[in-house]
Amino acid sequence: MTPAGPRKTAAYIGALAGLGLILAACSSGADPAAYPEDDIDIIVPFSAGGPTDTVTRMIAEPMSQELGVQLVVQNVDGAGGTVGAGQAATAEPDGYTVLMHHIGMSTAPALYDDLAYDPIADFKPVGLVTEVPMTIVGSSDFEPTTFEEFVSHVQENADTVTMAHAGEGSASNLCGLLLMDALGVEVTAVPYDGTGPAMAELVGGQVDFMCDQTTNTTGQIEAGEVKAYAVTTPERIEALPDLPTTAEGGQPGIEVSVWHGLYVPAETPDEVVTELTDALQVALADQTVVDQMADLGTAPVAADQATPEAHATLLQEQTETWGDIIGAGQGG
Repeated sequence: MTPAGPRKTAAYIGALAGLGLILAACSSGADPAAYPEDDIDIIVPFSAGGPTDTVTRMIAEPMSQELGVQLVVQNVDGAGGTVGAGQAATAEPDGYTVLMHHIGMSTAPALYDDLAYDPIADFKPVGLVTEVPMTIVGSSDFEPTTFEEFVSHVQENADTVTMAHAGEGSASNLCGLLLMDALGVEVTAVPYDGTGPAMAELVGGQVDFMCDQTTNTTGQIEAGEVKAYAVTTPERIEALPDLPTTAEGGQPGIEVSVWHGLYVPAETPDEVVTELTDALQVALADQTVVDQMADLGTAPVAADQATPEAHATLLQEQTETWGDIIGAGQGG
């Protein structure tokens, strides 16, 4: 075989180098400029039928239409949302795995000593979605009928009252902790794998009460399947105009709402994040989404909040705030 000349050798090496770059690009995910080319998984770190799942499915269809591919909801529940969030954190950073999470992203660092991910360092925020009020509801056979009666009954019978929640770190758990702190009592907490199962048990009368988002309680309240005591917002909400606020019931310290947002792994290209943010903003302006959220006592965030920058700012602020609150409650 005749040895190749210098020019042929250089050309050969250059071709190999170009092939290497192509293979490296293929192995690291799709070209951001061509994104998206395939369906996108949205991990919901809570059970199907719960409030976070409900909000996700509201925006999934209009986002799918805008992106031209299907957004497929994947429920990966467990450990107060940390199992699904951990799975999303280690996913390929190509935009084909998105996480929908709520306020629990900001509380997890203070609640879990062995958290497998850093909510700030391991993710890029895509944008906020909605901020959902909480309601305090009881089983249909729970004795109190008004919020004032509820407060008195819980304070006088704390050793026998049971409170459902969706696991440590869940929104229902945090609201319940805030409620118990305000009332100065501790009741028996009954954790479930998501607020869907918790609500089913509440409707069935297996537990006395729970604190949960309007996206998971409005239907049951309107159907008379549960007793509604109060909403945890400064003002009454349009979807449940007859439901008093906790402040009206003499408990102004019990105010909490649950914000939701989308995330991708930290190394996801900015161009991909922009595509997702743009699709999110289109979805939040969709009249069907607006109407669906209104029916459940909430609304899409303003466009200037459905951005990575606004989302990142809120996450940082809330992580610090809840870290102080939870640390104080744990004696830390």
